Amino acid sequence: MTESLPAVSRTAIGVAALRAYESRRPDRLFDDPYAAAFFEAGRSALPGTSPEGPQAGLGAMFYPQVVIRTRFYDDYLLGAGCAQVVLLAAGLDTRAFRLAWPDGTRLFELDLPEVLAFKDEVLGRHGAEPACARVVVPADLREDWAAALREAGFDPAVPTAWLAEGLLMYLTPEEAERLLTTVGELAAPGSRIAFEHRPGTPPGSLIARAKAAAGGKHVTDLWRGGLGGRAPQWLAAHGWEPSTVTRAELAAAYGRPSDDDATAGGFVTAVR
Repeated sequence: MTESLPAVSRTAIGVAALRAYESRRPDRLFDDPYAAAFFEAGRSALPGTSPEGPQAGLGAMFYPQVVIRTRFYDDYLLGAGCAQVVLLAAGLDTRAFRLAWPDGTRLFELDLPEVLAFKDEVLGRHGAEPACARVVVPADLREDWAAALREAGFDPAVPTAWLAEGLLMYLTPEEAERLLTTVGELAAPGSRIAFEHRPGTPPGSLIARAKAAAGGKHVTDLWRGGLGGRAPQWLAAHGWEPSTVTRAELAAAYGRPSDDDATAGGFVTAVR
């Protein structure tokens, strides 16, 4: 089945391996009980990767970022206070299954059809049951995904917590703006959104190191830059009230060491 997955989703299998390792730690920042199952089902697409620990190379390089990112977004979604949640490019994370959602939460997962088919096949084999009303919406986020979301039962009058985890980097600036404009059109007052934010790419940044790393080309060739460092300004100009936080600040709050890139990378959240 992994042969049918797009390259960007094979990267998600590598992320699942890192989440599986974190979930085994006694001091884990989150617990993803299905991450190892995704990795095992897709490991043929990533020879040399292991869930037993972050290996040298890209795995070790991205491990701190993936772990901090996962925990931060978990907290963001549960703290948003929204009964409606939309995960844009939901990938292989299992928040619908592993988080303690309030009663009445409805969560929409959007991603490419082949990604969602792979995900549901693995979850089905392990008898996974969602902890909320989970709605799967196969869609290409570069096309008219809003219509598919509405048809699946999304209510644009209800305040919604939106998440675009690990997505915008794979979009051109024009595609990122179009995606976020559509989100704004669907977002009722009180809605929230979160995604990664990087003000710049100094020579020692994670992006720069990944591009120079052996084997990094298959990942970095897919990057298109998204909004770059202007995400807060763009959001503020389009009806949102943004705020930012660095990974260094979050690492300190979570009791984890801060990697060299942590002050350059971080996240933006915004309220409609």
